[in-house]
Amino acid sequence: MEAHVRAFNAGVRTGDWEPMLAPFADDAELHFENAPAGPYVGLDEIRRAYREQPPDDELRLLGIQEEEDRVLAAFAWLRGGTGRLALEHDQGTVTKLTVFFDVRG
Repeated sequence: MEAHVRAFNAGVRTGDWEPMLAPFADDAELHFENAPAGPYVGLDEIRRAYREQPPDDELRLLGIQEEEDRVLAAFAWLRGGTGRLALEHDQGTVTKLTVFFDVRG
């Protein structure tokens, strides 16, 4: 998860998403909760989503919980707001990433 967030933040700064996407499986999925985007299925579709609608804020990890084939993390956007990440993997290859945006009340 830490490597994913480092690569994500570098992508925000540089526009190069390939280092972040390198560990994704060809049939990986990207889902968003409480955000008007996705789902995206397949690495080519995920790559296109990042190219056409790139994030413009970096993340700071607040905590990580590791399970057998899933890593959960809480995060904060540097400009404000919070959320959670659920990264599912098969021996280090990302099979599904779900991004949950916390709703402000």
